[in-house]
Amino acid sequence: MPHPFFTEEHEILRRHIRKFVESELLPHAEEWEEAGGFPDEVFRRMGELGLLGLRYPEEYGGQGGDFFASIVLAEELSRCGSGGLPTAVAVHTEMAMPPILQFGTDEQKERFLVPGIRGEKIYALAMTEPDAGSDLAAIETRGVRDGDHWVINGSKVYITNGCRADMVVTAVRTGPDRWGGITLFLIEKGTPGFTVAKKLDKVGLWCSDTAELVFEDCRVPASNVLGEVDQGFYHLMWELQGERLIGAAGAVAAGERALELALDYVKERSAFGRPIGKFQAIRHRLADMATELEAARQLVYATAWRHQRGEAVLKEVSMCKLLACQVAFRIADEALQMHGAAGYMMEYPVQRVWRDTRALRIAAGTDEIMREIIAKQMGL
Repeated sequence: MPHPFFTEEHEILRRHIRKFVESELLPHAEEWEEAGGFPDEVFRRMGELGLLGLRYPEEYGGQGGDFFASIVLAEELSRCGSGGLPTAVAVHTEMAMPPILQFGTDEQKERFLVPGIRGEKIYALAMTEPDAGSDLAAIETRGVRDGDHWVINGSKVYITNGCRADMVVTAVRTGPDRWGGITLFLIEKGTPGFTVAKKLDKVGLWCSDTAELVFEDCRVPASNVLGEVDQGFYHLMWELQGERLIGAAGAVAAGERALELALDYVKERSAFGRPIGKFQAIRHRLADMATELEAARQLVYATAWRHQRGEAVLKEVSMCKLLACQVAFRIADEALQMHGAAGYMMEYPVQRVWRDTRALRIAAGTDEIMREIIAKQMGL
């Protein structure tokens, strides 16, 4: 059904993306999952189709669209058969590039946004460290000014796109203040002292590469400071709102995929002489799953509309992230259960949705951190 937040242009875009996903991504899902990654050419192809700059200004090669254009992309990419590919794309378009557009210099925008939108370069965002995850202010990777450069030492872990990234937006401690002493740096591949220590193996999201990064006396030009020195924490808090909303939209779409798989299976699988979907225990659980999913979807859409208008929706964004990711995993878990033993077999796609959706409750802010933000916004 038409939705008041989506225009005819959004629906045309949706059909365009769905055709691309079904013809160029879905047929390769199994191959890329087994390989543990997809080719960089996918980024270049998406750049050619104008899909990496949907809400970026036309002056940098973007499409000049709104936030709902990015939601459409997140929803449709979820149909590609692998949770890792949409994750990798979202890190590039919704995590690494937004702060460049918001806080970057004109030179930085030309140097990084233009090739990023074209898919000629791939980006990552590096915040997490071995001893600093949810507590971003605890990061220990340090940068010291040395003339026209900064010398950076430390490490980052669990970095999506870390192996393939041409540039990593990196949070570095540059001052003593807990929150006011963090700076963002645009650290490019090939910079002396910057290495990818190793690729990490994950339970799910096999198609996206996740890496540990190391900086040893890494000399970064001062011109690669993103935004203001010592204001990186606040820059990241701004970035996280859009990231979490897109993540919530992607979670709802993943939940919808799990629900579709469950519906198909219960209509075909018979027990005691009839399809198991005819049993009340199954029918009512499916009804609950559909209801929870729709509630999460409407909360995401309404909050995205307010976010697009420039309203302060920190609490609501955190609610979206918490609810959508929990619902997505719960539905995937129920869908696997409805498959019985078959659901636990690798040949059935529901197991992949189940593994991939579990990561959503950890990435971009854990359930626990979302609850803490919500509680604080309630005055607790």
